[in-house]
Amino acid sequence: MKLHEYQSKNIYAKYNIPIPRGRIAASASEARRLCEELGGKVVIKAQVLVGGRGKAGGIRLVKTPEEAEEVTTQILSMKIKDLPVRKVLVDEAVSISKEIYLGITNDRTHQRPVLIASSAGGGDIEVVANQSPDKIAKLHIDPLLGMRDYQVRDIALSIDLPRQFWRQFGEIIYALWKIYIDCDATLAEINPLVITAENRLVALDAKIVLDENALFRHPDLADLRDIDGEEWAETQGRKFGVSFVKLDGRIGCMVNGAGLAMATMDIIKHLGDEPANFLDIGGGASSEKVAAAMRLILADTNVKAILINVFGGITRCDEVAKGLIAACEEVKPQVPSVARLVGTNEEKARMILEGTSLIYADSLVEGAEKAIALVRERQQ
Repeated sequence: MKLHEYQSKNIYAKYNIPIPRGRIAASASEARRLCEELGGKVVIKAQVLVGGRGKAGGIRLVKTPEEAEEVTTQILSMKIKDLPVRKVLVDEAVSISKEIYLGITNDRTHQRPVLIASSAGGGDIEVVANQSPDKIAKLHIDPLLGMRDYQVRDIALSIDLPRQFWRQFGEIIYALWKIYIDCDATLAEINPLVITAENRLVALDAKIVLDENALFRHPDLADLRDIDGEEWAETQGRKFGVSFVKLDGRIGCMVNGAGLAMATMDIIKHLGDEPANFLDIGGGASSEKVAAAMRLILADTNVKAILINVFGGITRCDEVAKGLIAACEEVKPQVPSVARLVGTNEEKARMILEGTSLIYADSLVEGAEKAIALVRERQQ
């Protein structure tokens, strides 16, 4: 789950990471008032959960309260990558001498956190990594030992940070590491961390991405969710207790179990087509949950066929079959569905589905082949 910049900065401030003075505004008049309070020269920053705000005109430097009101009116009427701007962050302007990138994220390859720093901050760190890899410093952190003093010094040396800033730089790194751990984050980032004209380190931007699977431990953070930045279907999936991720293919998938769902998507890809989604209805799925999952899949107009793949252990195949029938009666799908239901009560499931429009398959490969063939037939 992504947090807005202002939400991330509020967390950073609690851990004593220096940030500019600033407040959130939901109207142009409020932005004007904040500009007056902050001394007149401020930065107006659109709060949307996507990158590229600056290039889209969503980050503007203004020098007067009148200009702040005018610019805020413009930004609040914008959409950035199809997301509406509902709030802006009004930050005091800072004189910048140097920009640094600093972030901690998960490294799945090495199975441990990694600290990334660069002397080329302020831009897209992926672009820097591709074009100037020598400007990127990486340091893997032992999750049992945590951050060590010598590692902080190594990173400071790697990015040619003047020695006078090492102490404050170390304090910021330790704070960022604590945020990463305390919040169960998958990313805690400052881009840029700037050296000001007054020789201070200040976090001008902040980004935190939280682990969805750990949100049950952080109800206060879960309350910060902004559904504007999420797919409608993913929001609905969470409401019904199913894991849903929209993709760009044309074969909708309904599967129980994340591993089986990934295998189903792999088979579709292997056979020459593309899955339209990842959807895990979980163990012990009821007919109501199956019906909700079917509605989510059919809400995607790109879906041309549906593949249902259920291995009945805790999940009963007959319950899935009842859910499929209920969903079909309610939604009346205009696309064909192929079902492979194996395991607990599979014979009952076959009996329930007899005489329906659903096509039965005895194996996953057979089911995927039938779904792909149906899509191609409809295209002819």
